[in-house]
Amino acid sequence: MNWENVLLRQEDTITHALEVIDHEALQIALVVDQDRHLLGVVTDGDIRRGLLRKLSLDAAVSEVMNRNPITVKTEIEKSKLIELMENRGISAVPIVKDGVVVGLKTLRNVLAKPHFENPVFLMAGGFGTRLRPLTENCPKPMLQVGGRPMLEIVLMSFIKAGFVNFYISLHFMPEVIRSHFGDGSQWNVHITYVYEENPLGTGGALGLLPPSMPDLPIIMMNGDVLTKVHFQSLLMFHNKNSAGATMCVTEYDHQIPYGVITGDGSKIIDMVEKPIQRFFVNAGIYVVSQEIARSVSANQVIDMPTLLKQKMDAGQRVLMFPIHEYWLDIGQMDDFNRAQADIFSLQM
Repeated sequence: MNWENVLLRQEDTITHALEVIDHEALQIALVVDQDRHLLGVVTDGDIRRGLLRKLSLDAAVSEVMNRNPITVKTEIEKSKLIELMENRGISAVPIVKDGVVVGLKTLRNVLAKPHFENPVFLMAGGFGTRLRPLTENCPKPMLQVGGRPMLEIVLMSFIKAGFVNFYISLHFMPEVIRSHFGDGSQWNVHITYVYEENPLGTGGALGLLPPSMPDLPIIMMNGDVLTKVHFQSLLMFHNKNSAGATMCVTEYDHQIPYGVITGDGSKIIDMVEKPIQRFFVNAGIYVVSQEIARSVSANQVIDMPTLLKQKMDAGQRVLMFPIHEYWLDIGQMDDFNRAQADIFSLQM
């Protein structure tokens, strides 16, 4: 789509507007002055209403254009843009900066699903001992949240984002996961399983990935994390910064339950009552280069923080990607209960 093809001058005829709308199949034309300041928009409906007023097809498009159209700025979020279009019943909206048209968003293109070949590696081999007795006869990622296994919720969030190549690490009760997800064909994606004979840690599982996987950065994620993180933005950040690895981090607040005293010798120089300390903590979501993945040997036992620390010490770029979206690591029973309450408002 080239939005510049739907620009009109206000003296152009209605016939010309119809030709533009029909040829470009965007259901809209934009009326601008010589400096591309937006003067109005014209749709098929506007023209039909003009004809009902007995206007000639040779009349100027200015006679039928909407002089107060809905517009958006370039920075509008995709979800808000879709909501705006659906609520207003419109299929296209101009992007305007300082009164000048700089683009056009159509509902068709906004809803077009992206496609990523990058491997997505989901960690699903843990025992979930802190959630016993729920996990005595069920793998932790298969515990249901809102009526669906956690791992299915995670998988669907990636599928909705356009990812199609999945790898799942298994250890405890692997047949339960295999029988539920199969090869992924029910969702039109590909699922490959790797089996850990002995627990290898999140980093060690990389050594089991097949060499035939797409030669692209790998997104890794623990199968017991619920999040609304924008995976496309994460991948773009990683690629743009030429990182060896990127770790998602989330802010964690810890309030000290006492007054904290700062002194110089025996002299008190400051007192802060119950201060809050803020830290970035590992969110269990990573992007790693193929180089790092291939550096892990088969059956090597290592966790991701240790692996990334080794790469940092060797001079590789390891970046952090702060996430502000919803994130919940379901490690304990309180987290599991919170997830049950949160899931319906998350629309996952």
